[in-house]
Amino acid sequence: MYESATDLTVDELAARAGVTVRTIRFYSTRGLLPPPEIGPRRIGRYGPDHLSRLALIEELQHQGMTLAAIERYLRQLPPDLSAQDLAIHRALVATWAPDQAEEATLRQLERRVGRELTGQDLDRLAAMSVLVRTEDPDVFQVDPGLLHLGVRLLDVPIALETILAARTVLLQHTRSAARELTRLFHDEVWGPYRERESDPEQVAAMKSLSAHMQPLVVQALVTAFQRSLKEELHATYAPE
Repeated sequence: MYESATDLTVDELAARAGVTVRTIRFYSTRGLLPPPEIGPRRIGRYGPDHLSRLALIEELQHQGMTLAAIERYLRQLPPDLSAQDLAIHRALVATWAPDQAEEATLRQLERRVGRELTGQDLDRLAAMSVLVRTEDPDVFQVDPGLLHLGVRLLDVPIALETILAARTVLLQHTRSAARELTRLFHDEVWGPYRERESDPEQVAAMKSLSAHMQPLVVQALVTAFQRSLKEELHATYAPE
């Protein structure tokens, strides 16, 4: 039986996040984690917000950020972000880096997410591209940036067929957007740059733009999609 994710001791939080208790206490002293709720017998209790924040810190470290830079980064985030918001934010951060799939057994997956995973759960996670099955039925290739977000979606009452259909729609439209943005970049930015390739300032500017383009585009796409989805949902379900 697994403990609820809303009522974790510091030891359980450490096991779930894949870090040490010492690391959690260190992050807390640096202000990277909010304080726990104090329960009976003065025992600190941790919840999904702590777990999501630890996952985000881990991802930022994978990007090569120093602890001081992570502190500054986290201070810029709205203080009222929910665990789901942090999970989505972490998934976005993970998309900026090269693919970093990790291999894990079913038992390791269950320990990491804090719950048993049925065959149906695994099918749904695979449909969401959270994991990929291998030749060994007990071993999976897992996307760490999507894992906790995908597990939270397991409890949403959506049929597997609906997930697959939604994935198809998203892939079609995101590929189309990526293709058009690439064409735009090639025609309006890369072409003129090639004509001024001998200018050292232009070379430096192009390198800087290339390094920062992907995260900026990802954020822009997500923001535009969120607004469009909100408008569509309002138009469809708002009372007349």
